Amino acid sequence: MFGKRSSFGSGGSPTHADASAAAKSQPRTSAMPSTPVPSARIAPPPPPPPPEPARRPDEYYVTKSMIFGALIEAIDLSQLSKLDSESAREEIRDIVNEIISLKNVVMSISEQEDLLDDICNDVLGFGPLEPLLARDDIADIMVNGASRTFIEVGGKIQLTNIRFRDNAQLMNICQRIVSQVGRRVDEASPICDARLIDGSRVNVIAPPLAIDGPTLTIRKFKKDKLTLDQLVKFGAISPEGGEILKIIGRVRCNVVISGGTGSGKTTLLNCLTNYIDADERIITCEDAAELQLQQPHVVRLETRPPSLEGTGAISMRDLVKNCLRMRPERIIVGEVRGPEAFDLLQAMNTGHDGSMGTLHANSPREALSRIESMITMGGFSLPARTIREMMVSSIDVIVQAARLRDGSRRITHITEVLGLEGDVITTQDLFVYDIVGEDPQGKLIGRHRSTGVGRPRFWERARYYNEEQRLAAALDASELVDRAAR
Repeated sequence: MFGKRSSFGSGGSPTHADASAAAKSQPRTSAMPSTPVPSARIAPPPPPPPPEPARRPDEYYVTKSMIFGALIEAIDLSQLSKLDSESAREEIRDIVNEIISLKNVVMSISEQEDLLDDICNDVLGFGPLEPLLARDDIADIMVNGASRTFIEVGGKIQLTNIRFRDNAQLMNICQRIVSQVGRRVDEASPICDARLIDGSRVNVIAPPLAIDGPTLTIRKFKKDKLTLDQLVKFGAISPEGGEILKIIGRVRCNVVISGGTGSGKTTLLNCLTNYIDADERIITCEDAAELQLQQPHVVRLETRPPSLEGTGAISMRDLVKNCLRMRPERIIVGEVRGPEAFDLLQAMNTGHDGSMGTLHANSPREALSRIESMITMGGFSLPARTIREMMVSSIDVIVQAARLRDGSRRITHITEVLGLEGDVITTQDLFVYDIVGEDPQGKLIGRHRSTGVGRPRFWERARYYNEEQRLAAALDASELVDRAAR
């Protein structure tokens, strides 16, 4: 079909055969480094770094490079692009098998299968990243140049045996990823935020800013979208606290989700949006579209970086201001980082109840301070009291997420914003998470407890949506659990 297979010589290079035989004789292991288990002490010493896993020998990459070059000469890429993924893979495998035969390359069956998969991934996918992207237990993929790739599994970072042929191959894969969403990364524009088709967040920083080669970071999303019930099952929140969060999402409270990097803010935001009614018009604003809303009436907006000439940039604030003209019922901002905080508060305060957003902060009180700081740094010459009054009238609930030192993720606070006393914003916690100890395996032991608030500020809102009985039952159940725990 591709009409170039006859261009190969039938003679093989003995150097390649010897190299492949040498590669075959070296044992290869695919074992991942095990995470060290800290001893059962109050303050365990820091664990030693995990041993670096075994890598494929350099001869494997020499052979792969030779076969890959021969494949590029033989294949007709314009014809290959017309085939579906499975047919293209079969065609590539046939040609590679023919090359191996013609070049007299000596390889075991398992090595040949690995080579076929690697080359198919290089041509049709994201190269060495494909097996990592296929795993659903990985939360983050961190590529630090061509020779070192780390992953996060279960909240712990591990070194993998994944490596790229060279920095040029890594850069080509980065460009392939960002070009899917109409963005670019090169020396003129070395920093880029993008996303994969499934919504996974991607960041690339290229030379000359990245000294040791292109650096690629992927925040992966699970194929099966998490729900609040699953978060309860995993222990991220108590059943009673989960019920409260469902009611908060249902009765259109304005919610800010705060937390540190990797604490699960976006996952929690996705979970809360599951309880939005199907007949509501929702508009999302994000830097890289990663929210996975299930409602039928969702409009997704995404910012745009500047062009080569430095023009045409669309900021988050531009999106938030524009979506106010699009007849939204709820506005959801993926992450509040700057002056768009002012526009989000304005939206929450002007009839768009149930709006939500996330931001980086380590506690509910810090979240309020950060919002005030972002508005101030945006150039708004407003008195501090005016900004705080706006925050009090706009934000109903702050949900705090955290990633603990054992790698687990927990919802540590569900906090209401009550009002102003003088110049101080008053809040009250509905649920908090207390750490009570550590088990012999180094896992933290804790529990979610109710603070005993019997009538939250959003009680009347719950009554308006006929949810006050459900809210009262959840609060009573949490009180009974706390009494039993004492």
